[in-house]
Amino acid sequence: MLEIDGSYGEGGGQLVRTAVALSAITGTAVRLEHVRAQRDKPGLAPQHLAAVRAVAQVCGAECAGLELRSQAFDFAPRALRSGAFRFDVGTAGSVTLVLQALLPVLACAPRSARVTVVGGTDVRAAPPLEYLCHVLLALLDRMGLHAALRTIRRGYYPRGGGEVEVTVAPARPAPLVLDRLCAPARIDGLAHVAHLPMHIAERMRAAALSRLGAVPAHVETRLLGEGDAIGQGGAIVLWARTDRSVLGAGRVAERGVRAETLGEAAGAELAADLAAGAALDVHAADQVLVYLALAGGGRFTTRSVTSHTRTVMWLIEQFLPVRFDVGAAGALARIEVCAR
Repeated sequence: MLEIDGSYGEGGGQLVRTAVALSAITGTAVRLEHVRAQRDKPGLAPQHLAAVRAVAQVCGAECAGLELRSQAFDFAPRALRSGAFRFDVGTAGSVTLVLQALLPVLACAPRSARVTVVGGTDVRAAPPLEYLCHVLLALLDRMGLHAALRTIRRGYYPRGGGEVEVTVAPARPAPLVLDRLCAPARIDGLAHVAHLPMHIAERMRAAALSRLGAVPAHVETRLLGEGDAIGQGGAIVLWARTDRSVLGAGRVAERGVRAETLGEAAGAELAADLAAGAALDVHAADQVLVYLALAGGGRFTTRSVTSHTRTVMWLIEQFLPVRFDVGAAGALARIEVCAR
């Protein structure tokens, strides 16, 4: 049994999700200890527990110590399964983070699978739904992994209740080589609110456009009502397509934070990536690593190497025969995955 220190590096929920995903893919039994030990509330929160249980169901894993706020558990996978699955976080915990754990596992399953996840669709400290759909899934599509996402209903903190359905066709990912960013063909985006005044979405949009400057962009605004969403909330997500890559940035609406602040932050982040010529944004940089490792190679540039990214690189090297090289490409960071 492989022992993983859950407090290593960034030491958060991403380490837990990625560890059980890699365990399921490789058939390696793992024991995670010191889970989220450095957080204010250590151990497995509802969304982390939901992600681990979801992966466990897909691979028929035998688990010990798996419960709310647990700081150590065993995960022994068996064969990967296909078919239809439904998982409910039970809170406003992020459905995108649960899918972050499931997607690489389902890509390795024997046949296509359909997964429905219930929880929060656009919540703090997690990728907003549009980021998952228009950035991560778009990048995976360029690697030969095809997943279709359908939004049934939005859900926000504290009630949750959002529902998303994803269909995944299994395939081995192809290496992705993104040394530099070409000029974006277009920039798109969505600013939405649910059960809130429309002017909030419009103000987020205007502020984002002001930070993008002269770069042409089409940012849609959308007001969601009954049947479309549970609770009050919203988000703004921007994405820039190039001939080979997609970059994105987003912010989730927060009580007490001005709409202009959210829009400006998203716009400034994407504008900085474009100005630097980065091939991937810093959020996608850590999310694509597991797919590059499964592909056996690839490289890309990004503006910086975050603690999340370094933690994921260390973790993947525990499971797969690959190594990561980090270097400089001018003012950018360059990450390459190689077989070993």
